[in-house]
Amino acid sequence: MSKTFRQLAELRPYAIFQGVTARAVNGERMTLAVVDLAPGSTVAEHHHENEQLGFILRGSMTFTIGGEKRELGAGDTYTIPSHVPHDAVAGPEGCTAVDVFAPERADWEKLPRPDPFPPEWPPS
Repeated sequence: MSKTFRQLAELRPYAIFQGVTARAVNGERMTLAVVDLAPGSTVAEHHHENEQLGFILRGSMTFTIGGEKRELGAGDTYTIPSHVPHDAVAGPEGCTAVDVFAPERADWEKLPRPDPFPPEWPPS
C-alpha cells in the first residue's frame, strides 16, 4: 500500500471525542486531518502546542476560539494560534472540517482507532 497516495476511506480514523473522528495524513512536520463531527457532537474546550488552520467542507459548527464565538458553514475558514483555547459544537446535520496542524499531531497516536469506515465526505 502506498504511503504517498491513499483514499480517505482507507485511512484508519482516530476517535478524538464522542461522535468526532479524524482521518489524518502525517508528514514530517505537519498533519492534515479530515474531521467528521456527528450532529450535535461536542469538541470540549482544549488547547495544544500545534498551530491549527482549517475550513468547513460540509455542514456547520459553532466554534469558539479564544473567547470569540462564530457559526461556521461550508467554505468558512478559521485560524487557531498555538495554545489558544477552543471548542466546537456540530450543527444539526453534522460537520466535516479539514484541519492542518503544525507541528504534527503526535499526541493522537495514543487515541483509540476504530477500523476504517466510510467518511461523511466525499458523498458516495
